[in-house]
Amino acid sequence: MTRRANPSDIFGAIAEPRRREVIAVLSDGQEYAVNEIVVRMQIPQPAVSKHLGALRKAGAVTVIKRGQHRMYRLNAEGLKPVYEWVKDFERYWTHQVSQIKQHAERKALERMIRMDDGGGNKKQGDKKK
Repeated sequence: MTRRANPSDIFGAIAEPRRREVIAVLSDGQEYAVNEIVVRMQIPQPAVSKHLGALRKAGAVTVIKRGQHRMYRLNAEGLKPVYEWVKDFERYWTHQVSQIKQHAERKALERMIRMDDGGGNKKQGDKKK
C-alpha cells in the first residue's frame, strides 16, 4: 500500500544533509541497491538504510524488491512540494541574474571602448620611452 506523503514530511526529510546526498546519488533516475549507495556515499550501511527509510516515508524515493535486493529509485513527484515552495522565490534569482548580466555587459562595453581609444592606460602628456 502506498502512503500519500505529507508535504511537511519531505521538508523534514531533506533537512538532513546526508539525505540530500542520497537524493543526489539517485538523481540519475537509475535504481540502486543499498550497498551500491553505501559504496558511492562511503558511509555505513545502517546509516544509508536509515536515510532511505526516511526518504521513502516522505515519498521522495520508492523501493521494490528484486530477488534478495531492495532497489531504490528517486520519486521526483515526492519532491514537488519543495519545488512548489521554492519556485515562488525564482523571481528574485532571475532579477539578480539579470542585474549581473547587465553589469557584465556594461563592463565588457567599457573595455571595448578603452581598447578603441588606444588602450586607455596612458595619461595625457605621457611619452613613449
